[in-house]
Amino acid sequence: MNLTFNAVTLHNLPEHNIVVGQSHFIKTVEDIHEVMVNSVPHAQFGVAFCEASGKRLIRTSGTNKTLEKEAVRMAELIGAGHVFVVVMKDMYPVNVLPRLKQVAEIVTLFCATANPVQMIVAETPQGRGVMGVIDGESPLEVESEADVQERIELLQKLGYKL
Repeated sequence: MNLTFNAVTLHNLPEHNIVVGQSHFIKTVEDIHEVMVNSVPHAQFGVAFCEASGKRLIRTSGTNKTLEKEAVRMAELIGAGHVFVVVMKDMYPVNVLPRLKQVAEIVTLFCATANPVQMIVAETPQGRGVMGVIDGESPLEVESEADVQERIELLQKLGYKL
């Protein structure tokens, strides 16, 4: 059997956050849409979900057509059945991850990030599947006391720390 592996670069824009995961049911698009709009007021996002059988369409939804097109572009690049991509703006994955994890048909979440992302995709004659993800770059060193203080100040600025 032929088996190949590729690193698929998603080219995420710095102002966007993305969530990539795997699900198993056609109503994934609607359920993710509900999670997004019920988690963040005025949520700006796009969702694309790759069907794995039947018509094998990329199903879409969202509140922002540009973000929806970005989600579709990334889903096409990955090209794996049952994979979904959410592209969001002016919001953070931390605001929606707990609710996404509760969606009954979501099997796994591969990444939630604003970093440059590469999906490791395997391909056989049957199709494609995600094997893993490279999220950002490798660490350079352990944080210093000044780095700790900078982290705390950023979290305070974002409203996550008092």
